[in-house]
Amino acid sequence: MDLQISTHMTSRERFLKTMRYEKTDRVPYFEEGIRKDVIKAWRTQGLSKKAELSEMFSTDRREEIEVDLEPRPKLKKWPASRNELNVLRKSLDPDDSRRLPWKWPQRVRTWRSRDHMLMLRVHRGFFLSMGVYGWDRFSEVIRLLIKDPKFMREALAIQGEFAARMAERVLAEVEVDAAVFSEPIGGNDRPLLSPQMYEEFVLTSYQPVLDVLNRYGIETIILRTFANARILIPSILKWGFNCLWACEVNIEAMDYRDLRREFGPQLRLIGGIDLDALRLDKKAVRREVEEKVPPLLAGGGYVPLADGRVRADVPFENYVYYRKLLEKVTRI
Repeated sequence: MDLQISTHMTSRERFLKTMRYEKTDRVPYFEEGIRKDVIKAWRTQGLSKKAELSEMFSTDRREEIEVDLEPRPKLKKWPASRNELNVLRKSLDPDDSRRLPWKWPQRVRTWRSRDHMLMLRVHRGFFLSMGVYGWDRFSEVIRLLIKDPKFMREALAIQGEFAARMAERVLAEVEVDAAVFSEPIGGNDRPLLSPQMYEEFVLTSYQPVLDVLNRYGIETIILRTFANARILIPSILKWGFNCLWACEVNIEAMDYRDLRREFGPQLRLIGGIDLDALRLDKKAVRREVEEKVPPLLAGGGYVPLADGRVRADVPFENYVYYRKLLEKVTRI
């Protein structure tokens, strides 16, 4: 006799079961993070002034805890040698209460009775944690990787230990459903670090954070990356990541159907729908959704989502068609 699936699953239950390859009432539907300027544009294209997107479509609420991982006070100059690292170390105080989200105690109490999914962003990734916000610092960091690897290892270790302490502060009070490492490291044709260098410097520095996540039983560990990071996937799997959320990708190199065939159920997937198709016409939207989503859903461990934030250049009519089509092809 077939098992009956509850039709009243919460957003949280739906996500957890999907990531465990268990049966659900339906796939989770996430909104892409649509900003006010997009809504304003869509109001001129047919979106009613009183209508809310969350009420027009089935939507699973998700929330992301963002702790402050920036140096405090802000560094006037990022360190470039080992004798300057004390400045970085002192600026990363995990016990600073200002690093937690506003009204932290009240939010903790609210989260304990939630039915939506909750993620924790645990790391900003290699480049941002090394102060890369422009070309000058980027070129300096790349030079230091080659000329002073001891400095780079020590600087990244400081960041990794700090991020681990911050994660522990949160997890001691809140049960989260997934952890997110944000890793803007890809170019259009390849990542900006080789797999060997990424493992040797970056993933090694993530180990303290991964240890904390494992200690608290966090099942889903997500690498949210950008562009083309394909050649790094074997490395992240080896280090304990089990979910990829690729944004603004090189769609040919990062086609989720290919990734699923290559890496199997070891790699869970969020996203994968080419945002460029939503900018074109309904025919392109239909082809993108119907060709990609059903085979990925059949393999399980997949949450369909556009691969980037929806901008104002996506017509409202296309977005409505996309969301309705997505609901149609994902019905059990």
